Amino acid sequence: MMKDDERQGRLRTTSRSPFRPSFGSNPPLVTGRDAVLDEIADALDSGPGAAGRAALITGNRGIGKTVVLNEAEALARERGWVVVSETATPGLLQRLAEEGLPEVADVLRQAPAPGTRPRLRGITLPAGLGGLQIDNPPASSRGGVRPQLNALTEALEDHGTGIMLTLDEVHAGAAREEVAQLATVVQHAFREDRPVAFAAAGLPAAVQDLLTADVSTFLRRARRFVLAPLSEVAARDALRLPIRDAGREVSEEALALMAEATLGYPYLIQVVGDRAWRQDTRSARITTEHARVGVAEAISESWFALHEPAVNDLSEKDRSFLAAMAADEAESSIADVQRRLDRDHGYVSRYRSRLIVAGLVEPSRRGYLRFTIPYMRDFLRSRLDV
Repeated sequence: MMKDDERQGRLRTTSRSPFRPSFGSNPPLVTGRDAVLDEIADALDSGPGAAGRAALITGNRGIGKTVVLNEAEALARERGWVVVSETATPGLLQRLAEEGLPEVADVLRQAPAPGTRPRLRGITLPAGLGGLQIDNPPASSRGGVRPQLNALTEALEDHGTGIMLTLDEVHAGAAREEVAQLATVVQHAFREDRPVAFAAAGLPAAVQDLLTADVSTFLRRARRFVLAPLSEVAARDALRLPIRDAGREVSEEALALMAEATLGYPYLIQVVGDRAWRQDTRSARITTEHARVGVAEAISESWFALHEPAVNDLSEKDRSFLAAMAADEAESSIADVQRRLDRDHGYVSRYRSRLIVAGLVEPSRRGYLRFTIPYMRDFLRSRLDV
């Protein structure tokens, strides 16, 4: 027969994991990003001309760029702003001109039901805002994003609100020209003191490559936030507090093991927390053994969700370069990589640059490279001939 203290160590029913290990989903606790979000909030409150009204959020894969973008949108909604979310893929301007902005105008013209907050694809409208008179150009002569944005901001400004445009995955590529054109539209709105905010997220080197191309000066002058890994304290909080709030405990040893394994990456925090939680959902306490097994499972899961998609998009020569780096236990000397590949300096420099822009490697010091994604070396060793 089970003893009383054993009964107290079991939960009556299987409990749901508080963690959200899918990309782009907001975790139960956003921690370690207060400085970024505070500046964006202050910019929204300060009016046209505030630096944070145009924000570029950069960081490595799994570092939480999309989550910060989501939080920036939430800050705008809390202040009664209209939010239009998009992704920097081909057709961006057409989607905004033919779907996004016209839909905003149509809904804003309608008187909403009390206490409701209308929602459309990629669009959130403030609760209670409706019945507006908007002089939007007719469909046959809208002429693009700028005249529609102007009409919307004129109507919204009369109600003390504005519009936030957000772009995710702003990497150099097929949509570069469209991103540059949108930046020009937003720049004009800024010059005219319109109530507009703009926030975008992308990989650091890819965004830098975009900025060095022929794009609007406005985009180069946007406030840039580079997201770093969370501190150990923040990582522990992001694990411990959701576990506690969901009604369970976690031992200090287990918590330390889990936090260390995440390397401060928010995505890994969610995966590690989720896998450790699921080891025995009827146990009132997450033990060191739960954490140990959960960490191993989380790393394997990250190989499929994080590493494999990134590597699958590469050419064979790109992969060979990564395999040459994976032979090292830490950072890689470019001279050693060149020797292993048996190629000339120009070849190595070219593929070094390609992989930096792809967000897979970064310079660690002069003449050396390191992987940007945690556990990439282990993944490559398991998949490639290293």
